[in-house]
Amino acid sequence: MGVNASVLAFDAGNSKTDVALIGADGSVLATARGGGFRPPIVGITAAVDVLAALRDEAVAAAGPSAGPVAHVSACLANADLPVEEAELALALRERGWGRTVEVRNDTFAILRAGVDEPRGVAVVCGAGINCVGMVPDGRTARFPAIGRISGDWGGGSGLAEEALWFAARAEDGRGEPTELVRALPGHFGLDTMYALIEALHRGRIAYDRRHELTPVLFATASAGDPVARALIDRLGDEVVAMASVALGRLGLLDEHVPVILGGSVLAARHPLLDARIAARLAERAPAAEVRVVDRPPVLGAALLGLDAIGAGPGAHRALRAHYS
Repeated sequence: MGVNASVLAFDAGNSKTDVALIGADGSVLATARGGGFRPPIVGITAAVDVLAALRDEAVAAAGPSAGPVAHVSACLANADLPVEEAELALALRERGWGRTVEVRNDTFAILRAGVDEPRGVAVVCGAGINCVGMVPDGRTARFPAIGRISGDWGGGSGLAEEALWFAARAEDGRGEPTELVRALPGHFGLDTMYALIEALHRGRIAYDRRHELTPVLFATASAGDPVARALIDRLGDEVVAMASVALGRLGLLDEHVPVILGGSVLAARHPLLDARIAARLAERAPAAEVRVVDRPPVLGAALLGLDAIGAGPGAHRALRAHYS
């Protein structure tokens, strides 16, 4: 007799969504992958329809064992505030996919994927930057993480904007010299920052291609450019500021606890950034252990689901083994 599905796990980002049906013993019964989850752009109903199509695909693959599950664990992009989590949880409950539903910001999936128990802090730096923390008693630490209006600085997009700002001012004389003035336009085959500014402004280079400049910034910093290096140092300081505040809110500053790093910028393991984070974190939280997550976030969403249904350690080990 087959294992029945107990957890329906979602990890939904802006660009892609992963779904997994999990048995109470930690077995992975079916998975599916599809497009991004963007309720601010398409609305909640249309965004949840994306989840519904992927859920149906996973259920069809799992067969008769995949009826309504005990728990739906959904870690979703754009669930940045508790009120947004509540709205999305209501939308998922109305679909009738499980007896209970919990919606969290997708950063929690990255954190849970990187820790052996629900205890630690994660900082994610991809297009943007975010940080969350949790402890086994259910307490969490988090930030709104919706951009400059909530005090955020960093992320790949933010770094590219800063690099462009410094390079533009270097070229026209308002700022200090930097090799970025040649490296940034050179990436697009252009000779000057003016040409790059015009191309971005006039749409000849799509504005969302700015993210391509983040690796250029890191390469320029590694070559010794002080302006580029200062931006990398500032990002490292921001990562540590978020992590240490979250650790402090949870009473973990002086404890041996994992600090998980995720997202494309941090997962790239840039030596200058890694060194800055390690040095600054050692000052603020000397017992903390920095780890870079190397497992898919849907694992974290599924582990949170197993936590919610009270699954034993064997189920957690089996699930981790599947994604190892």
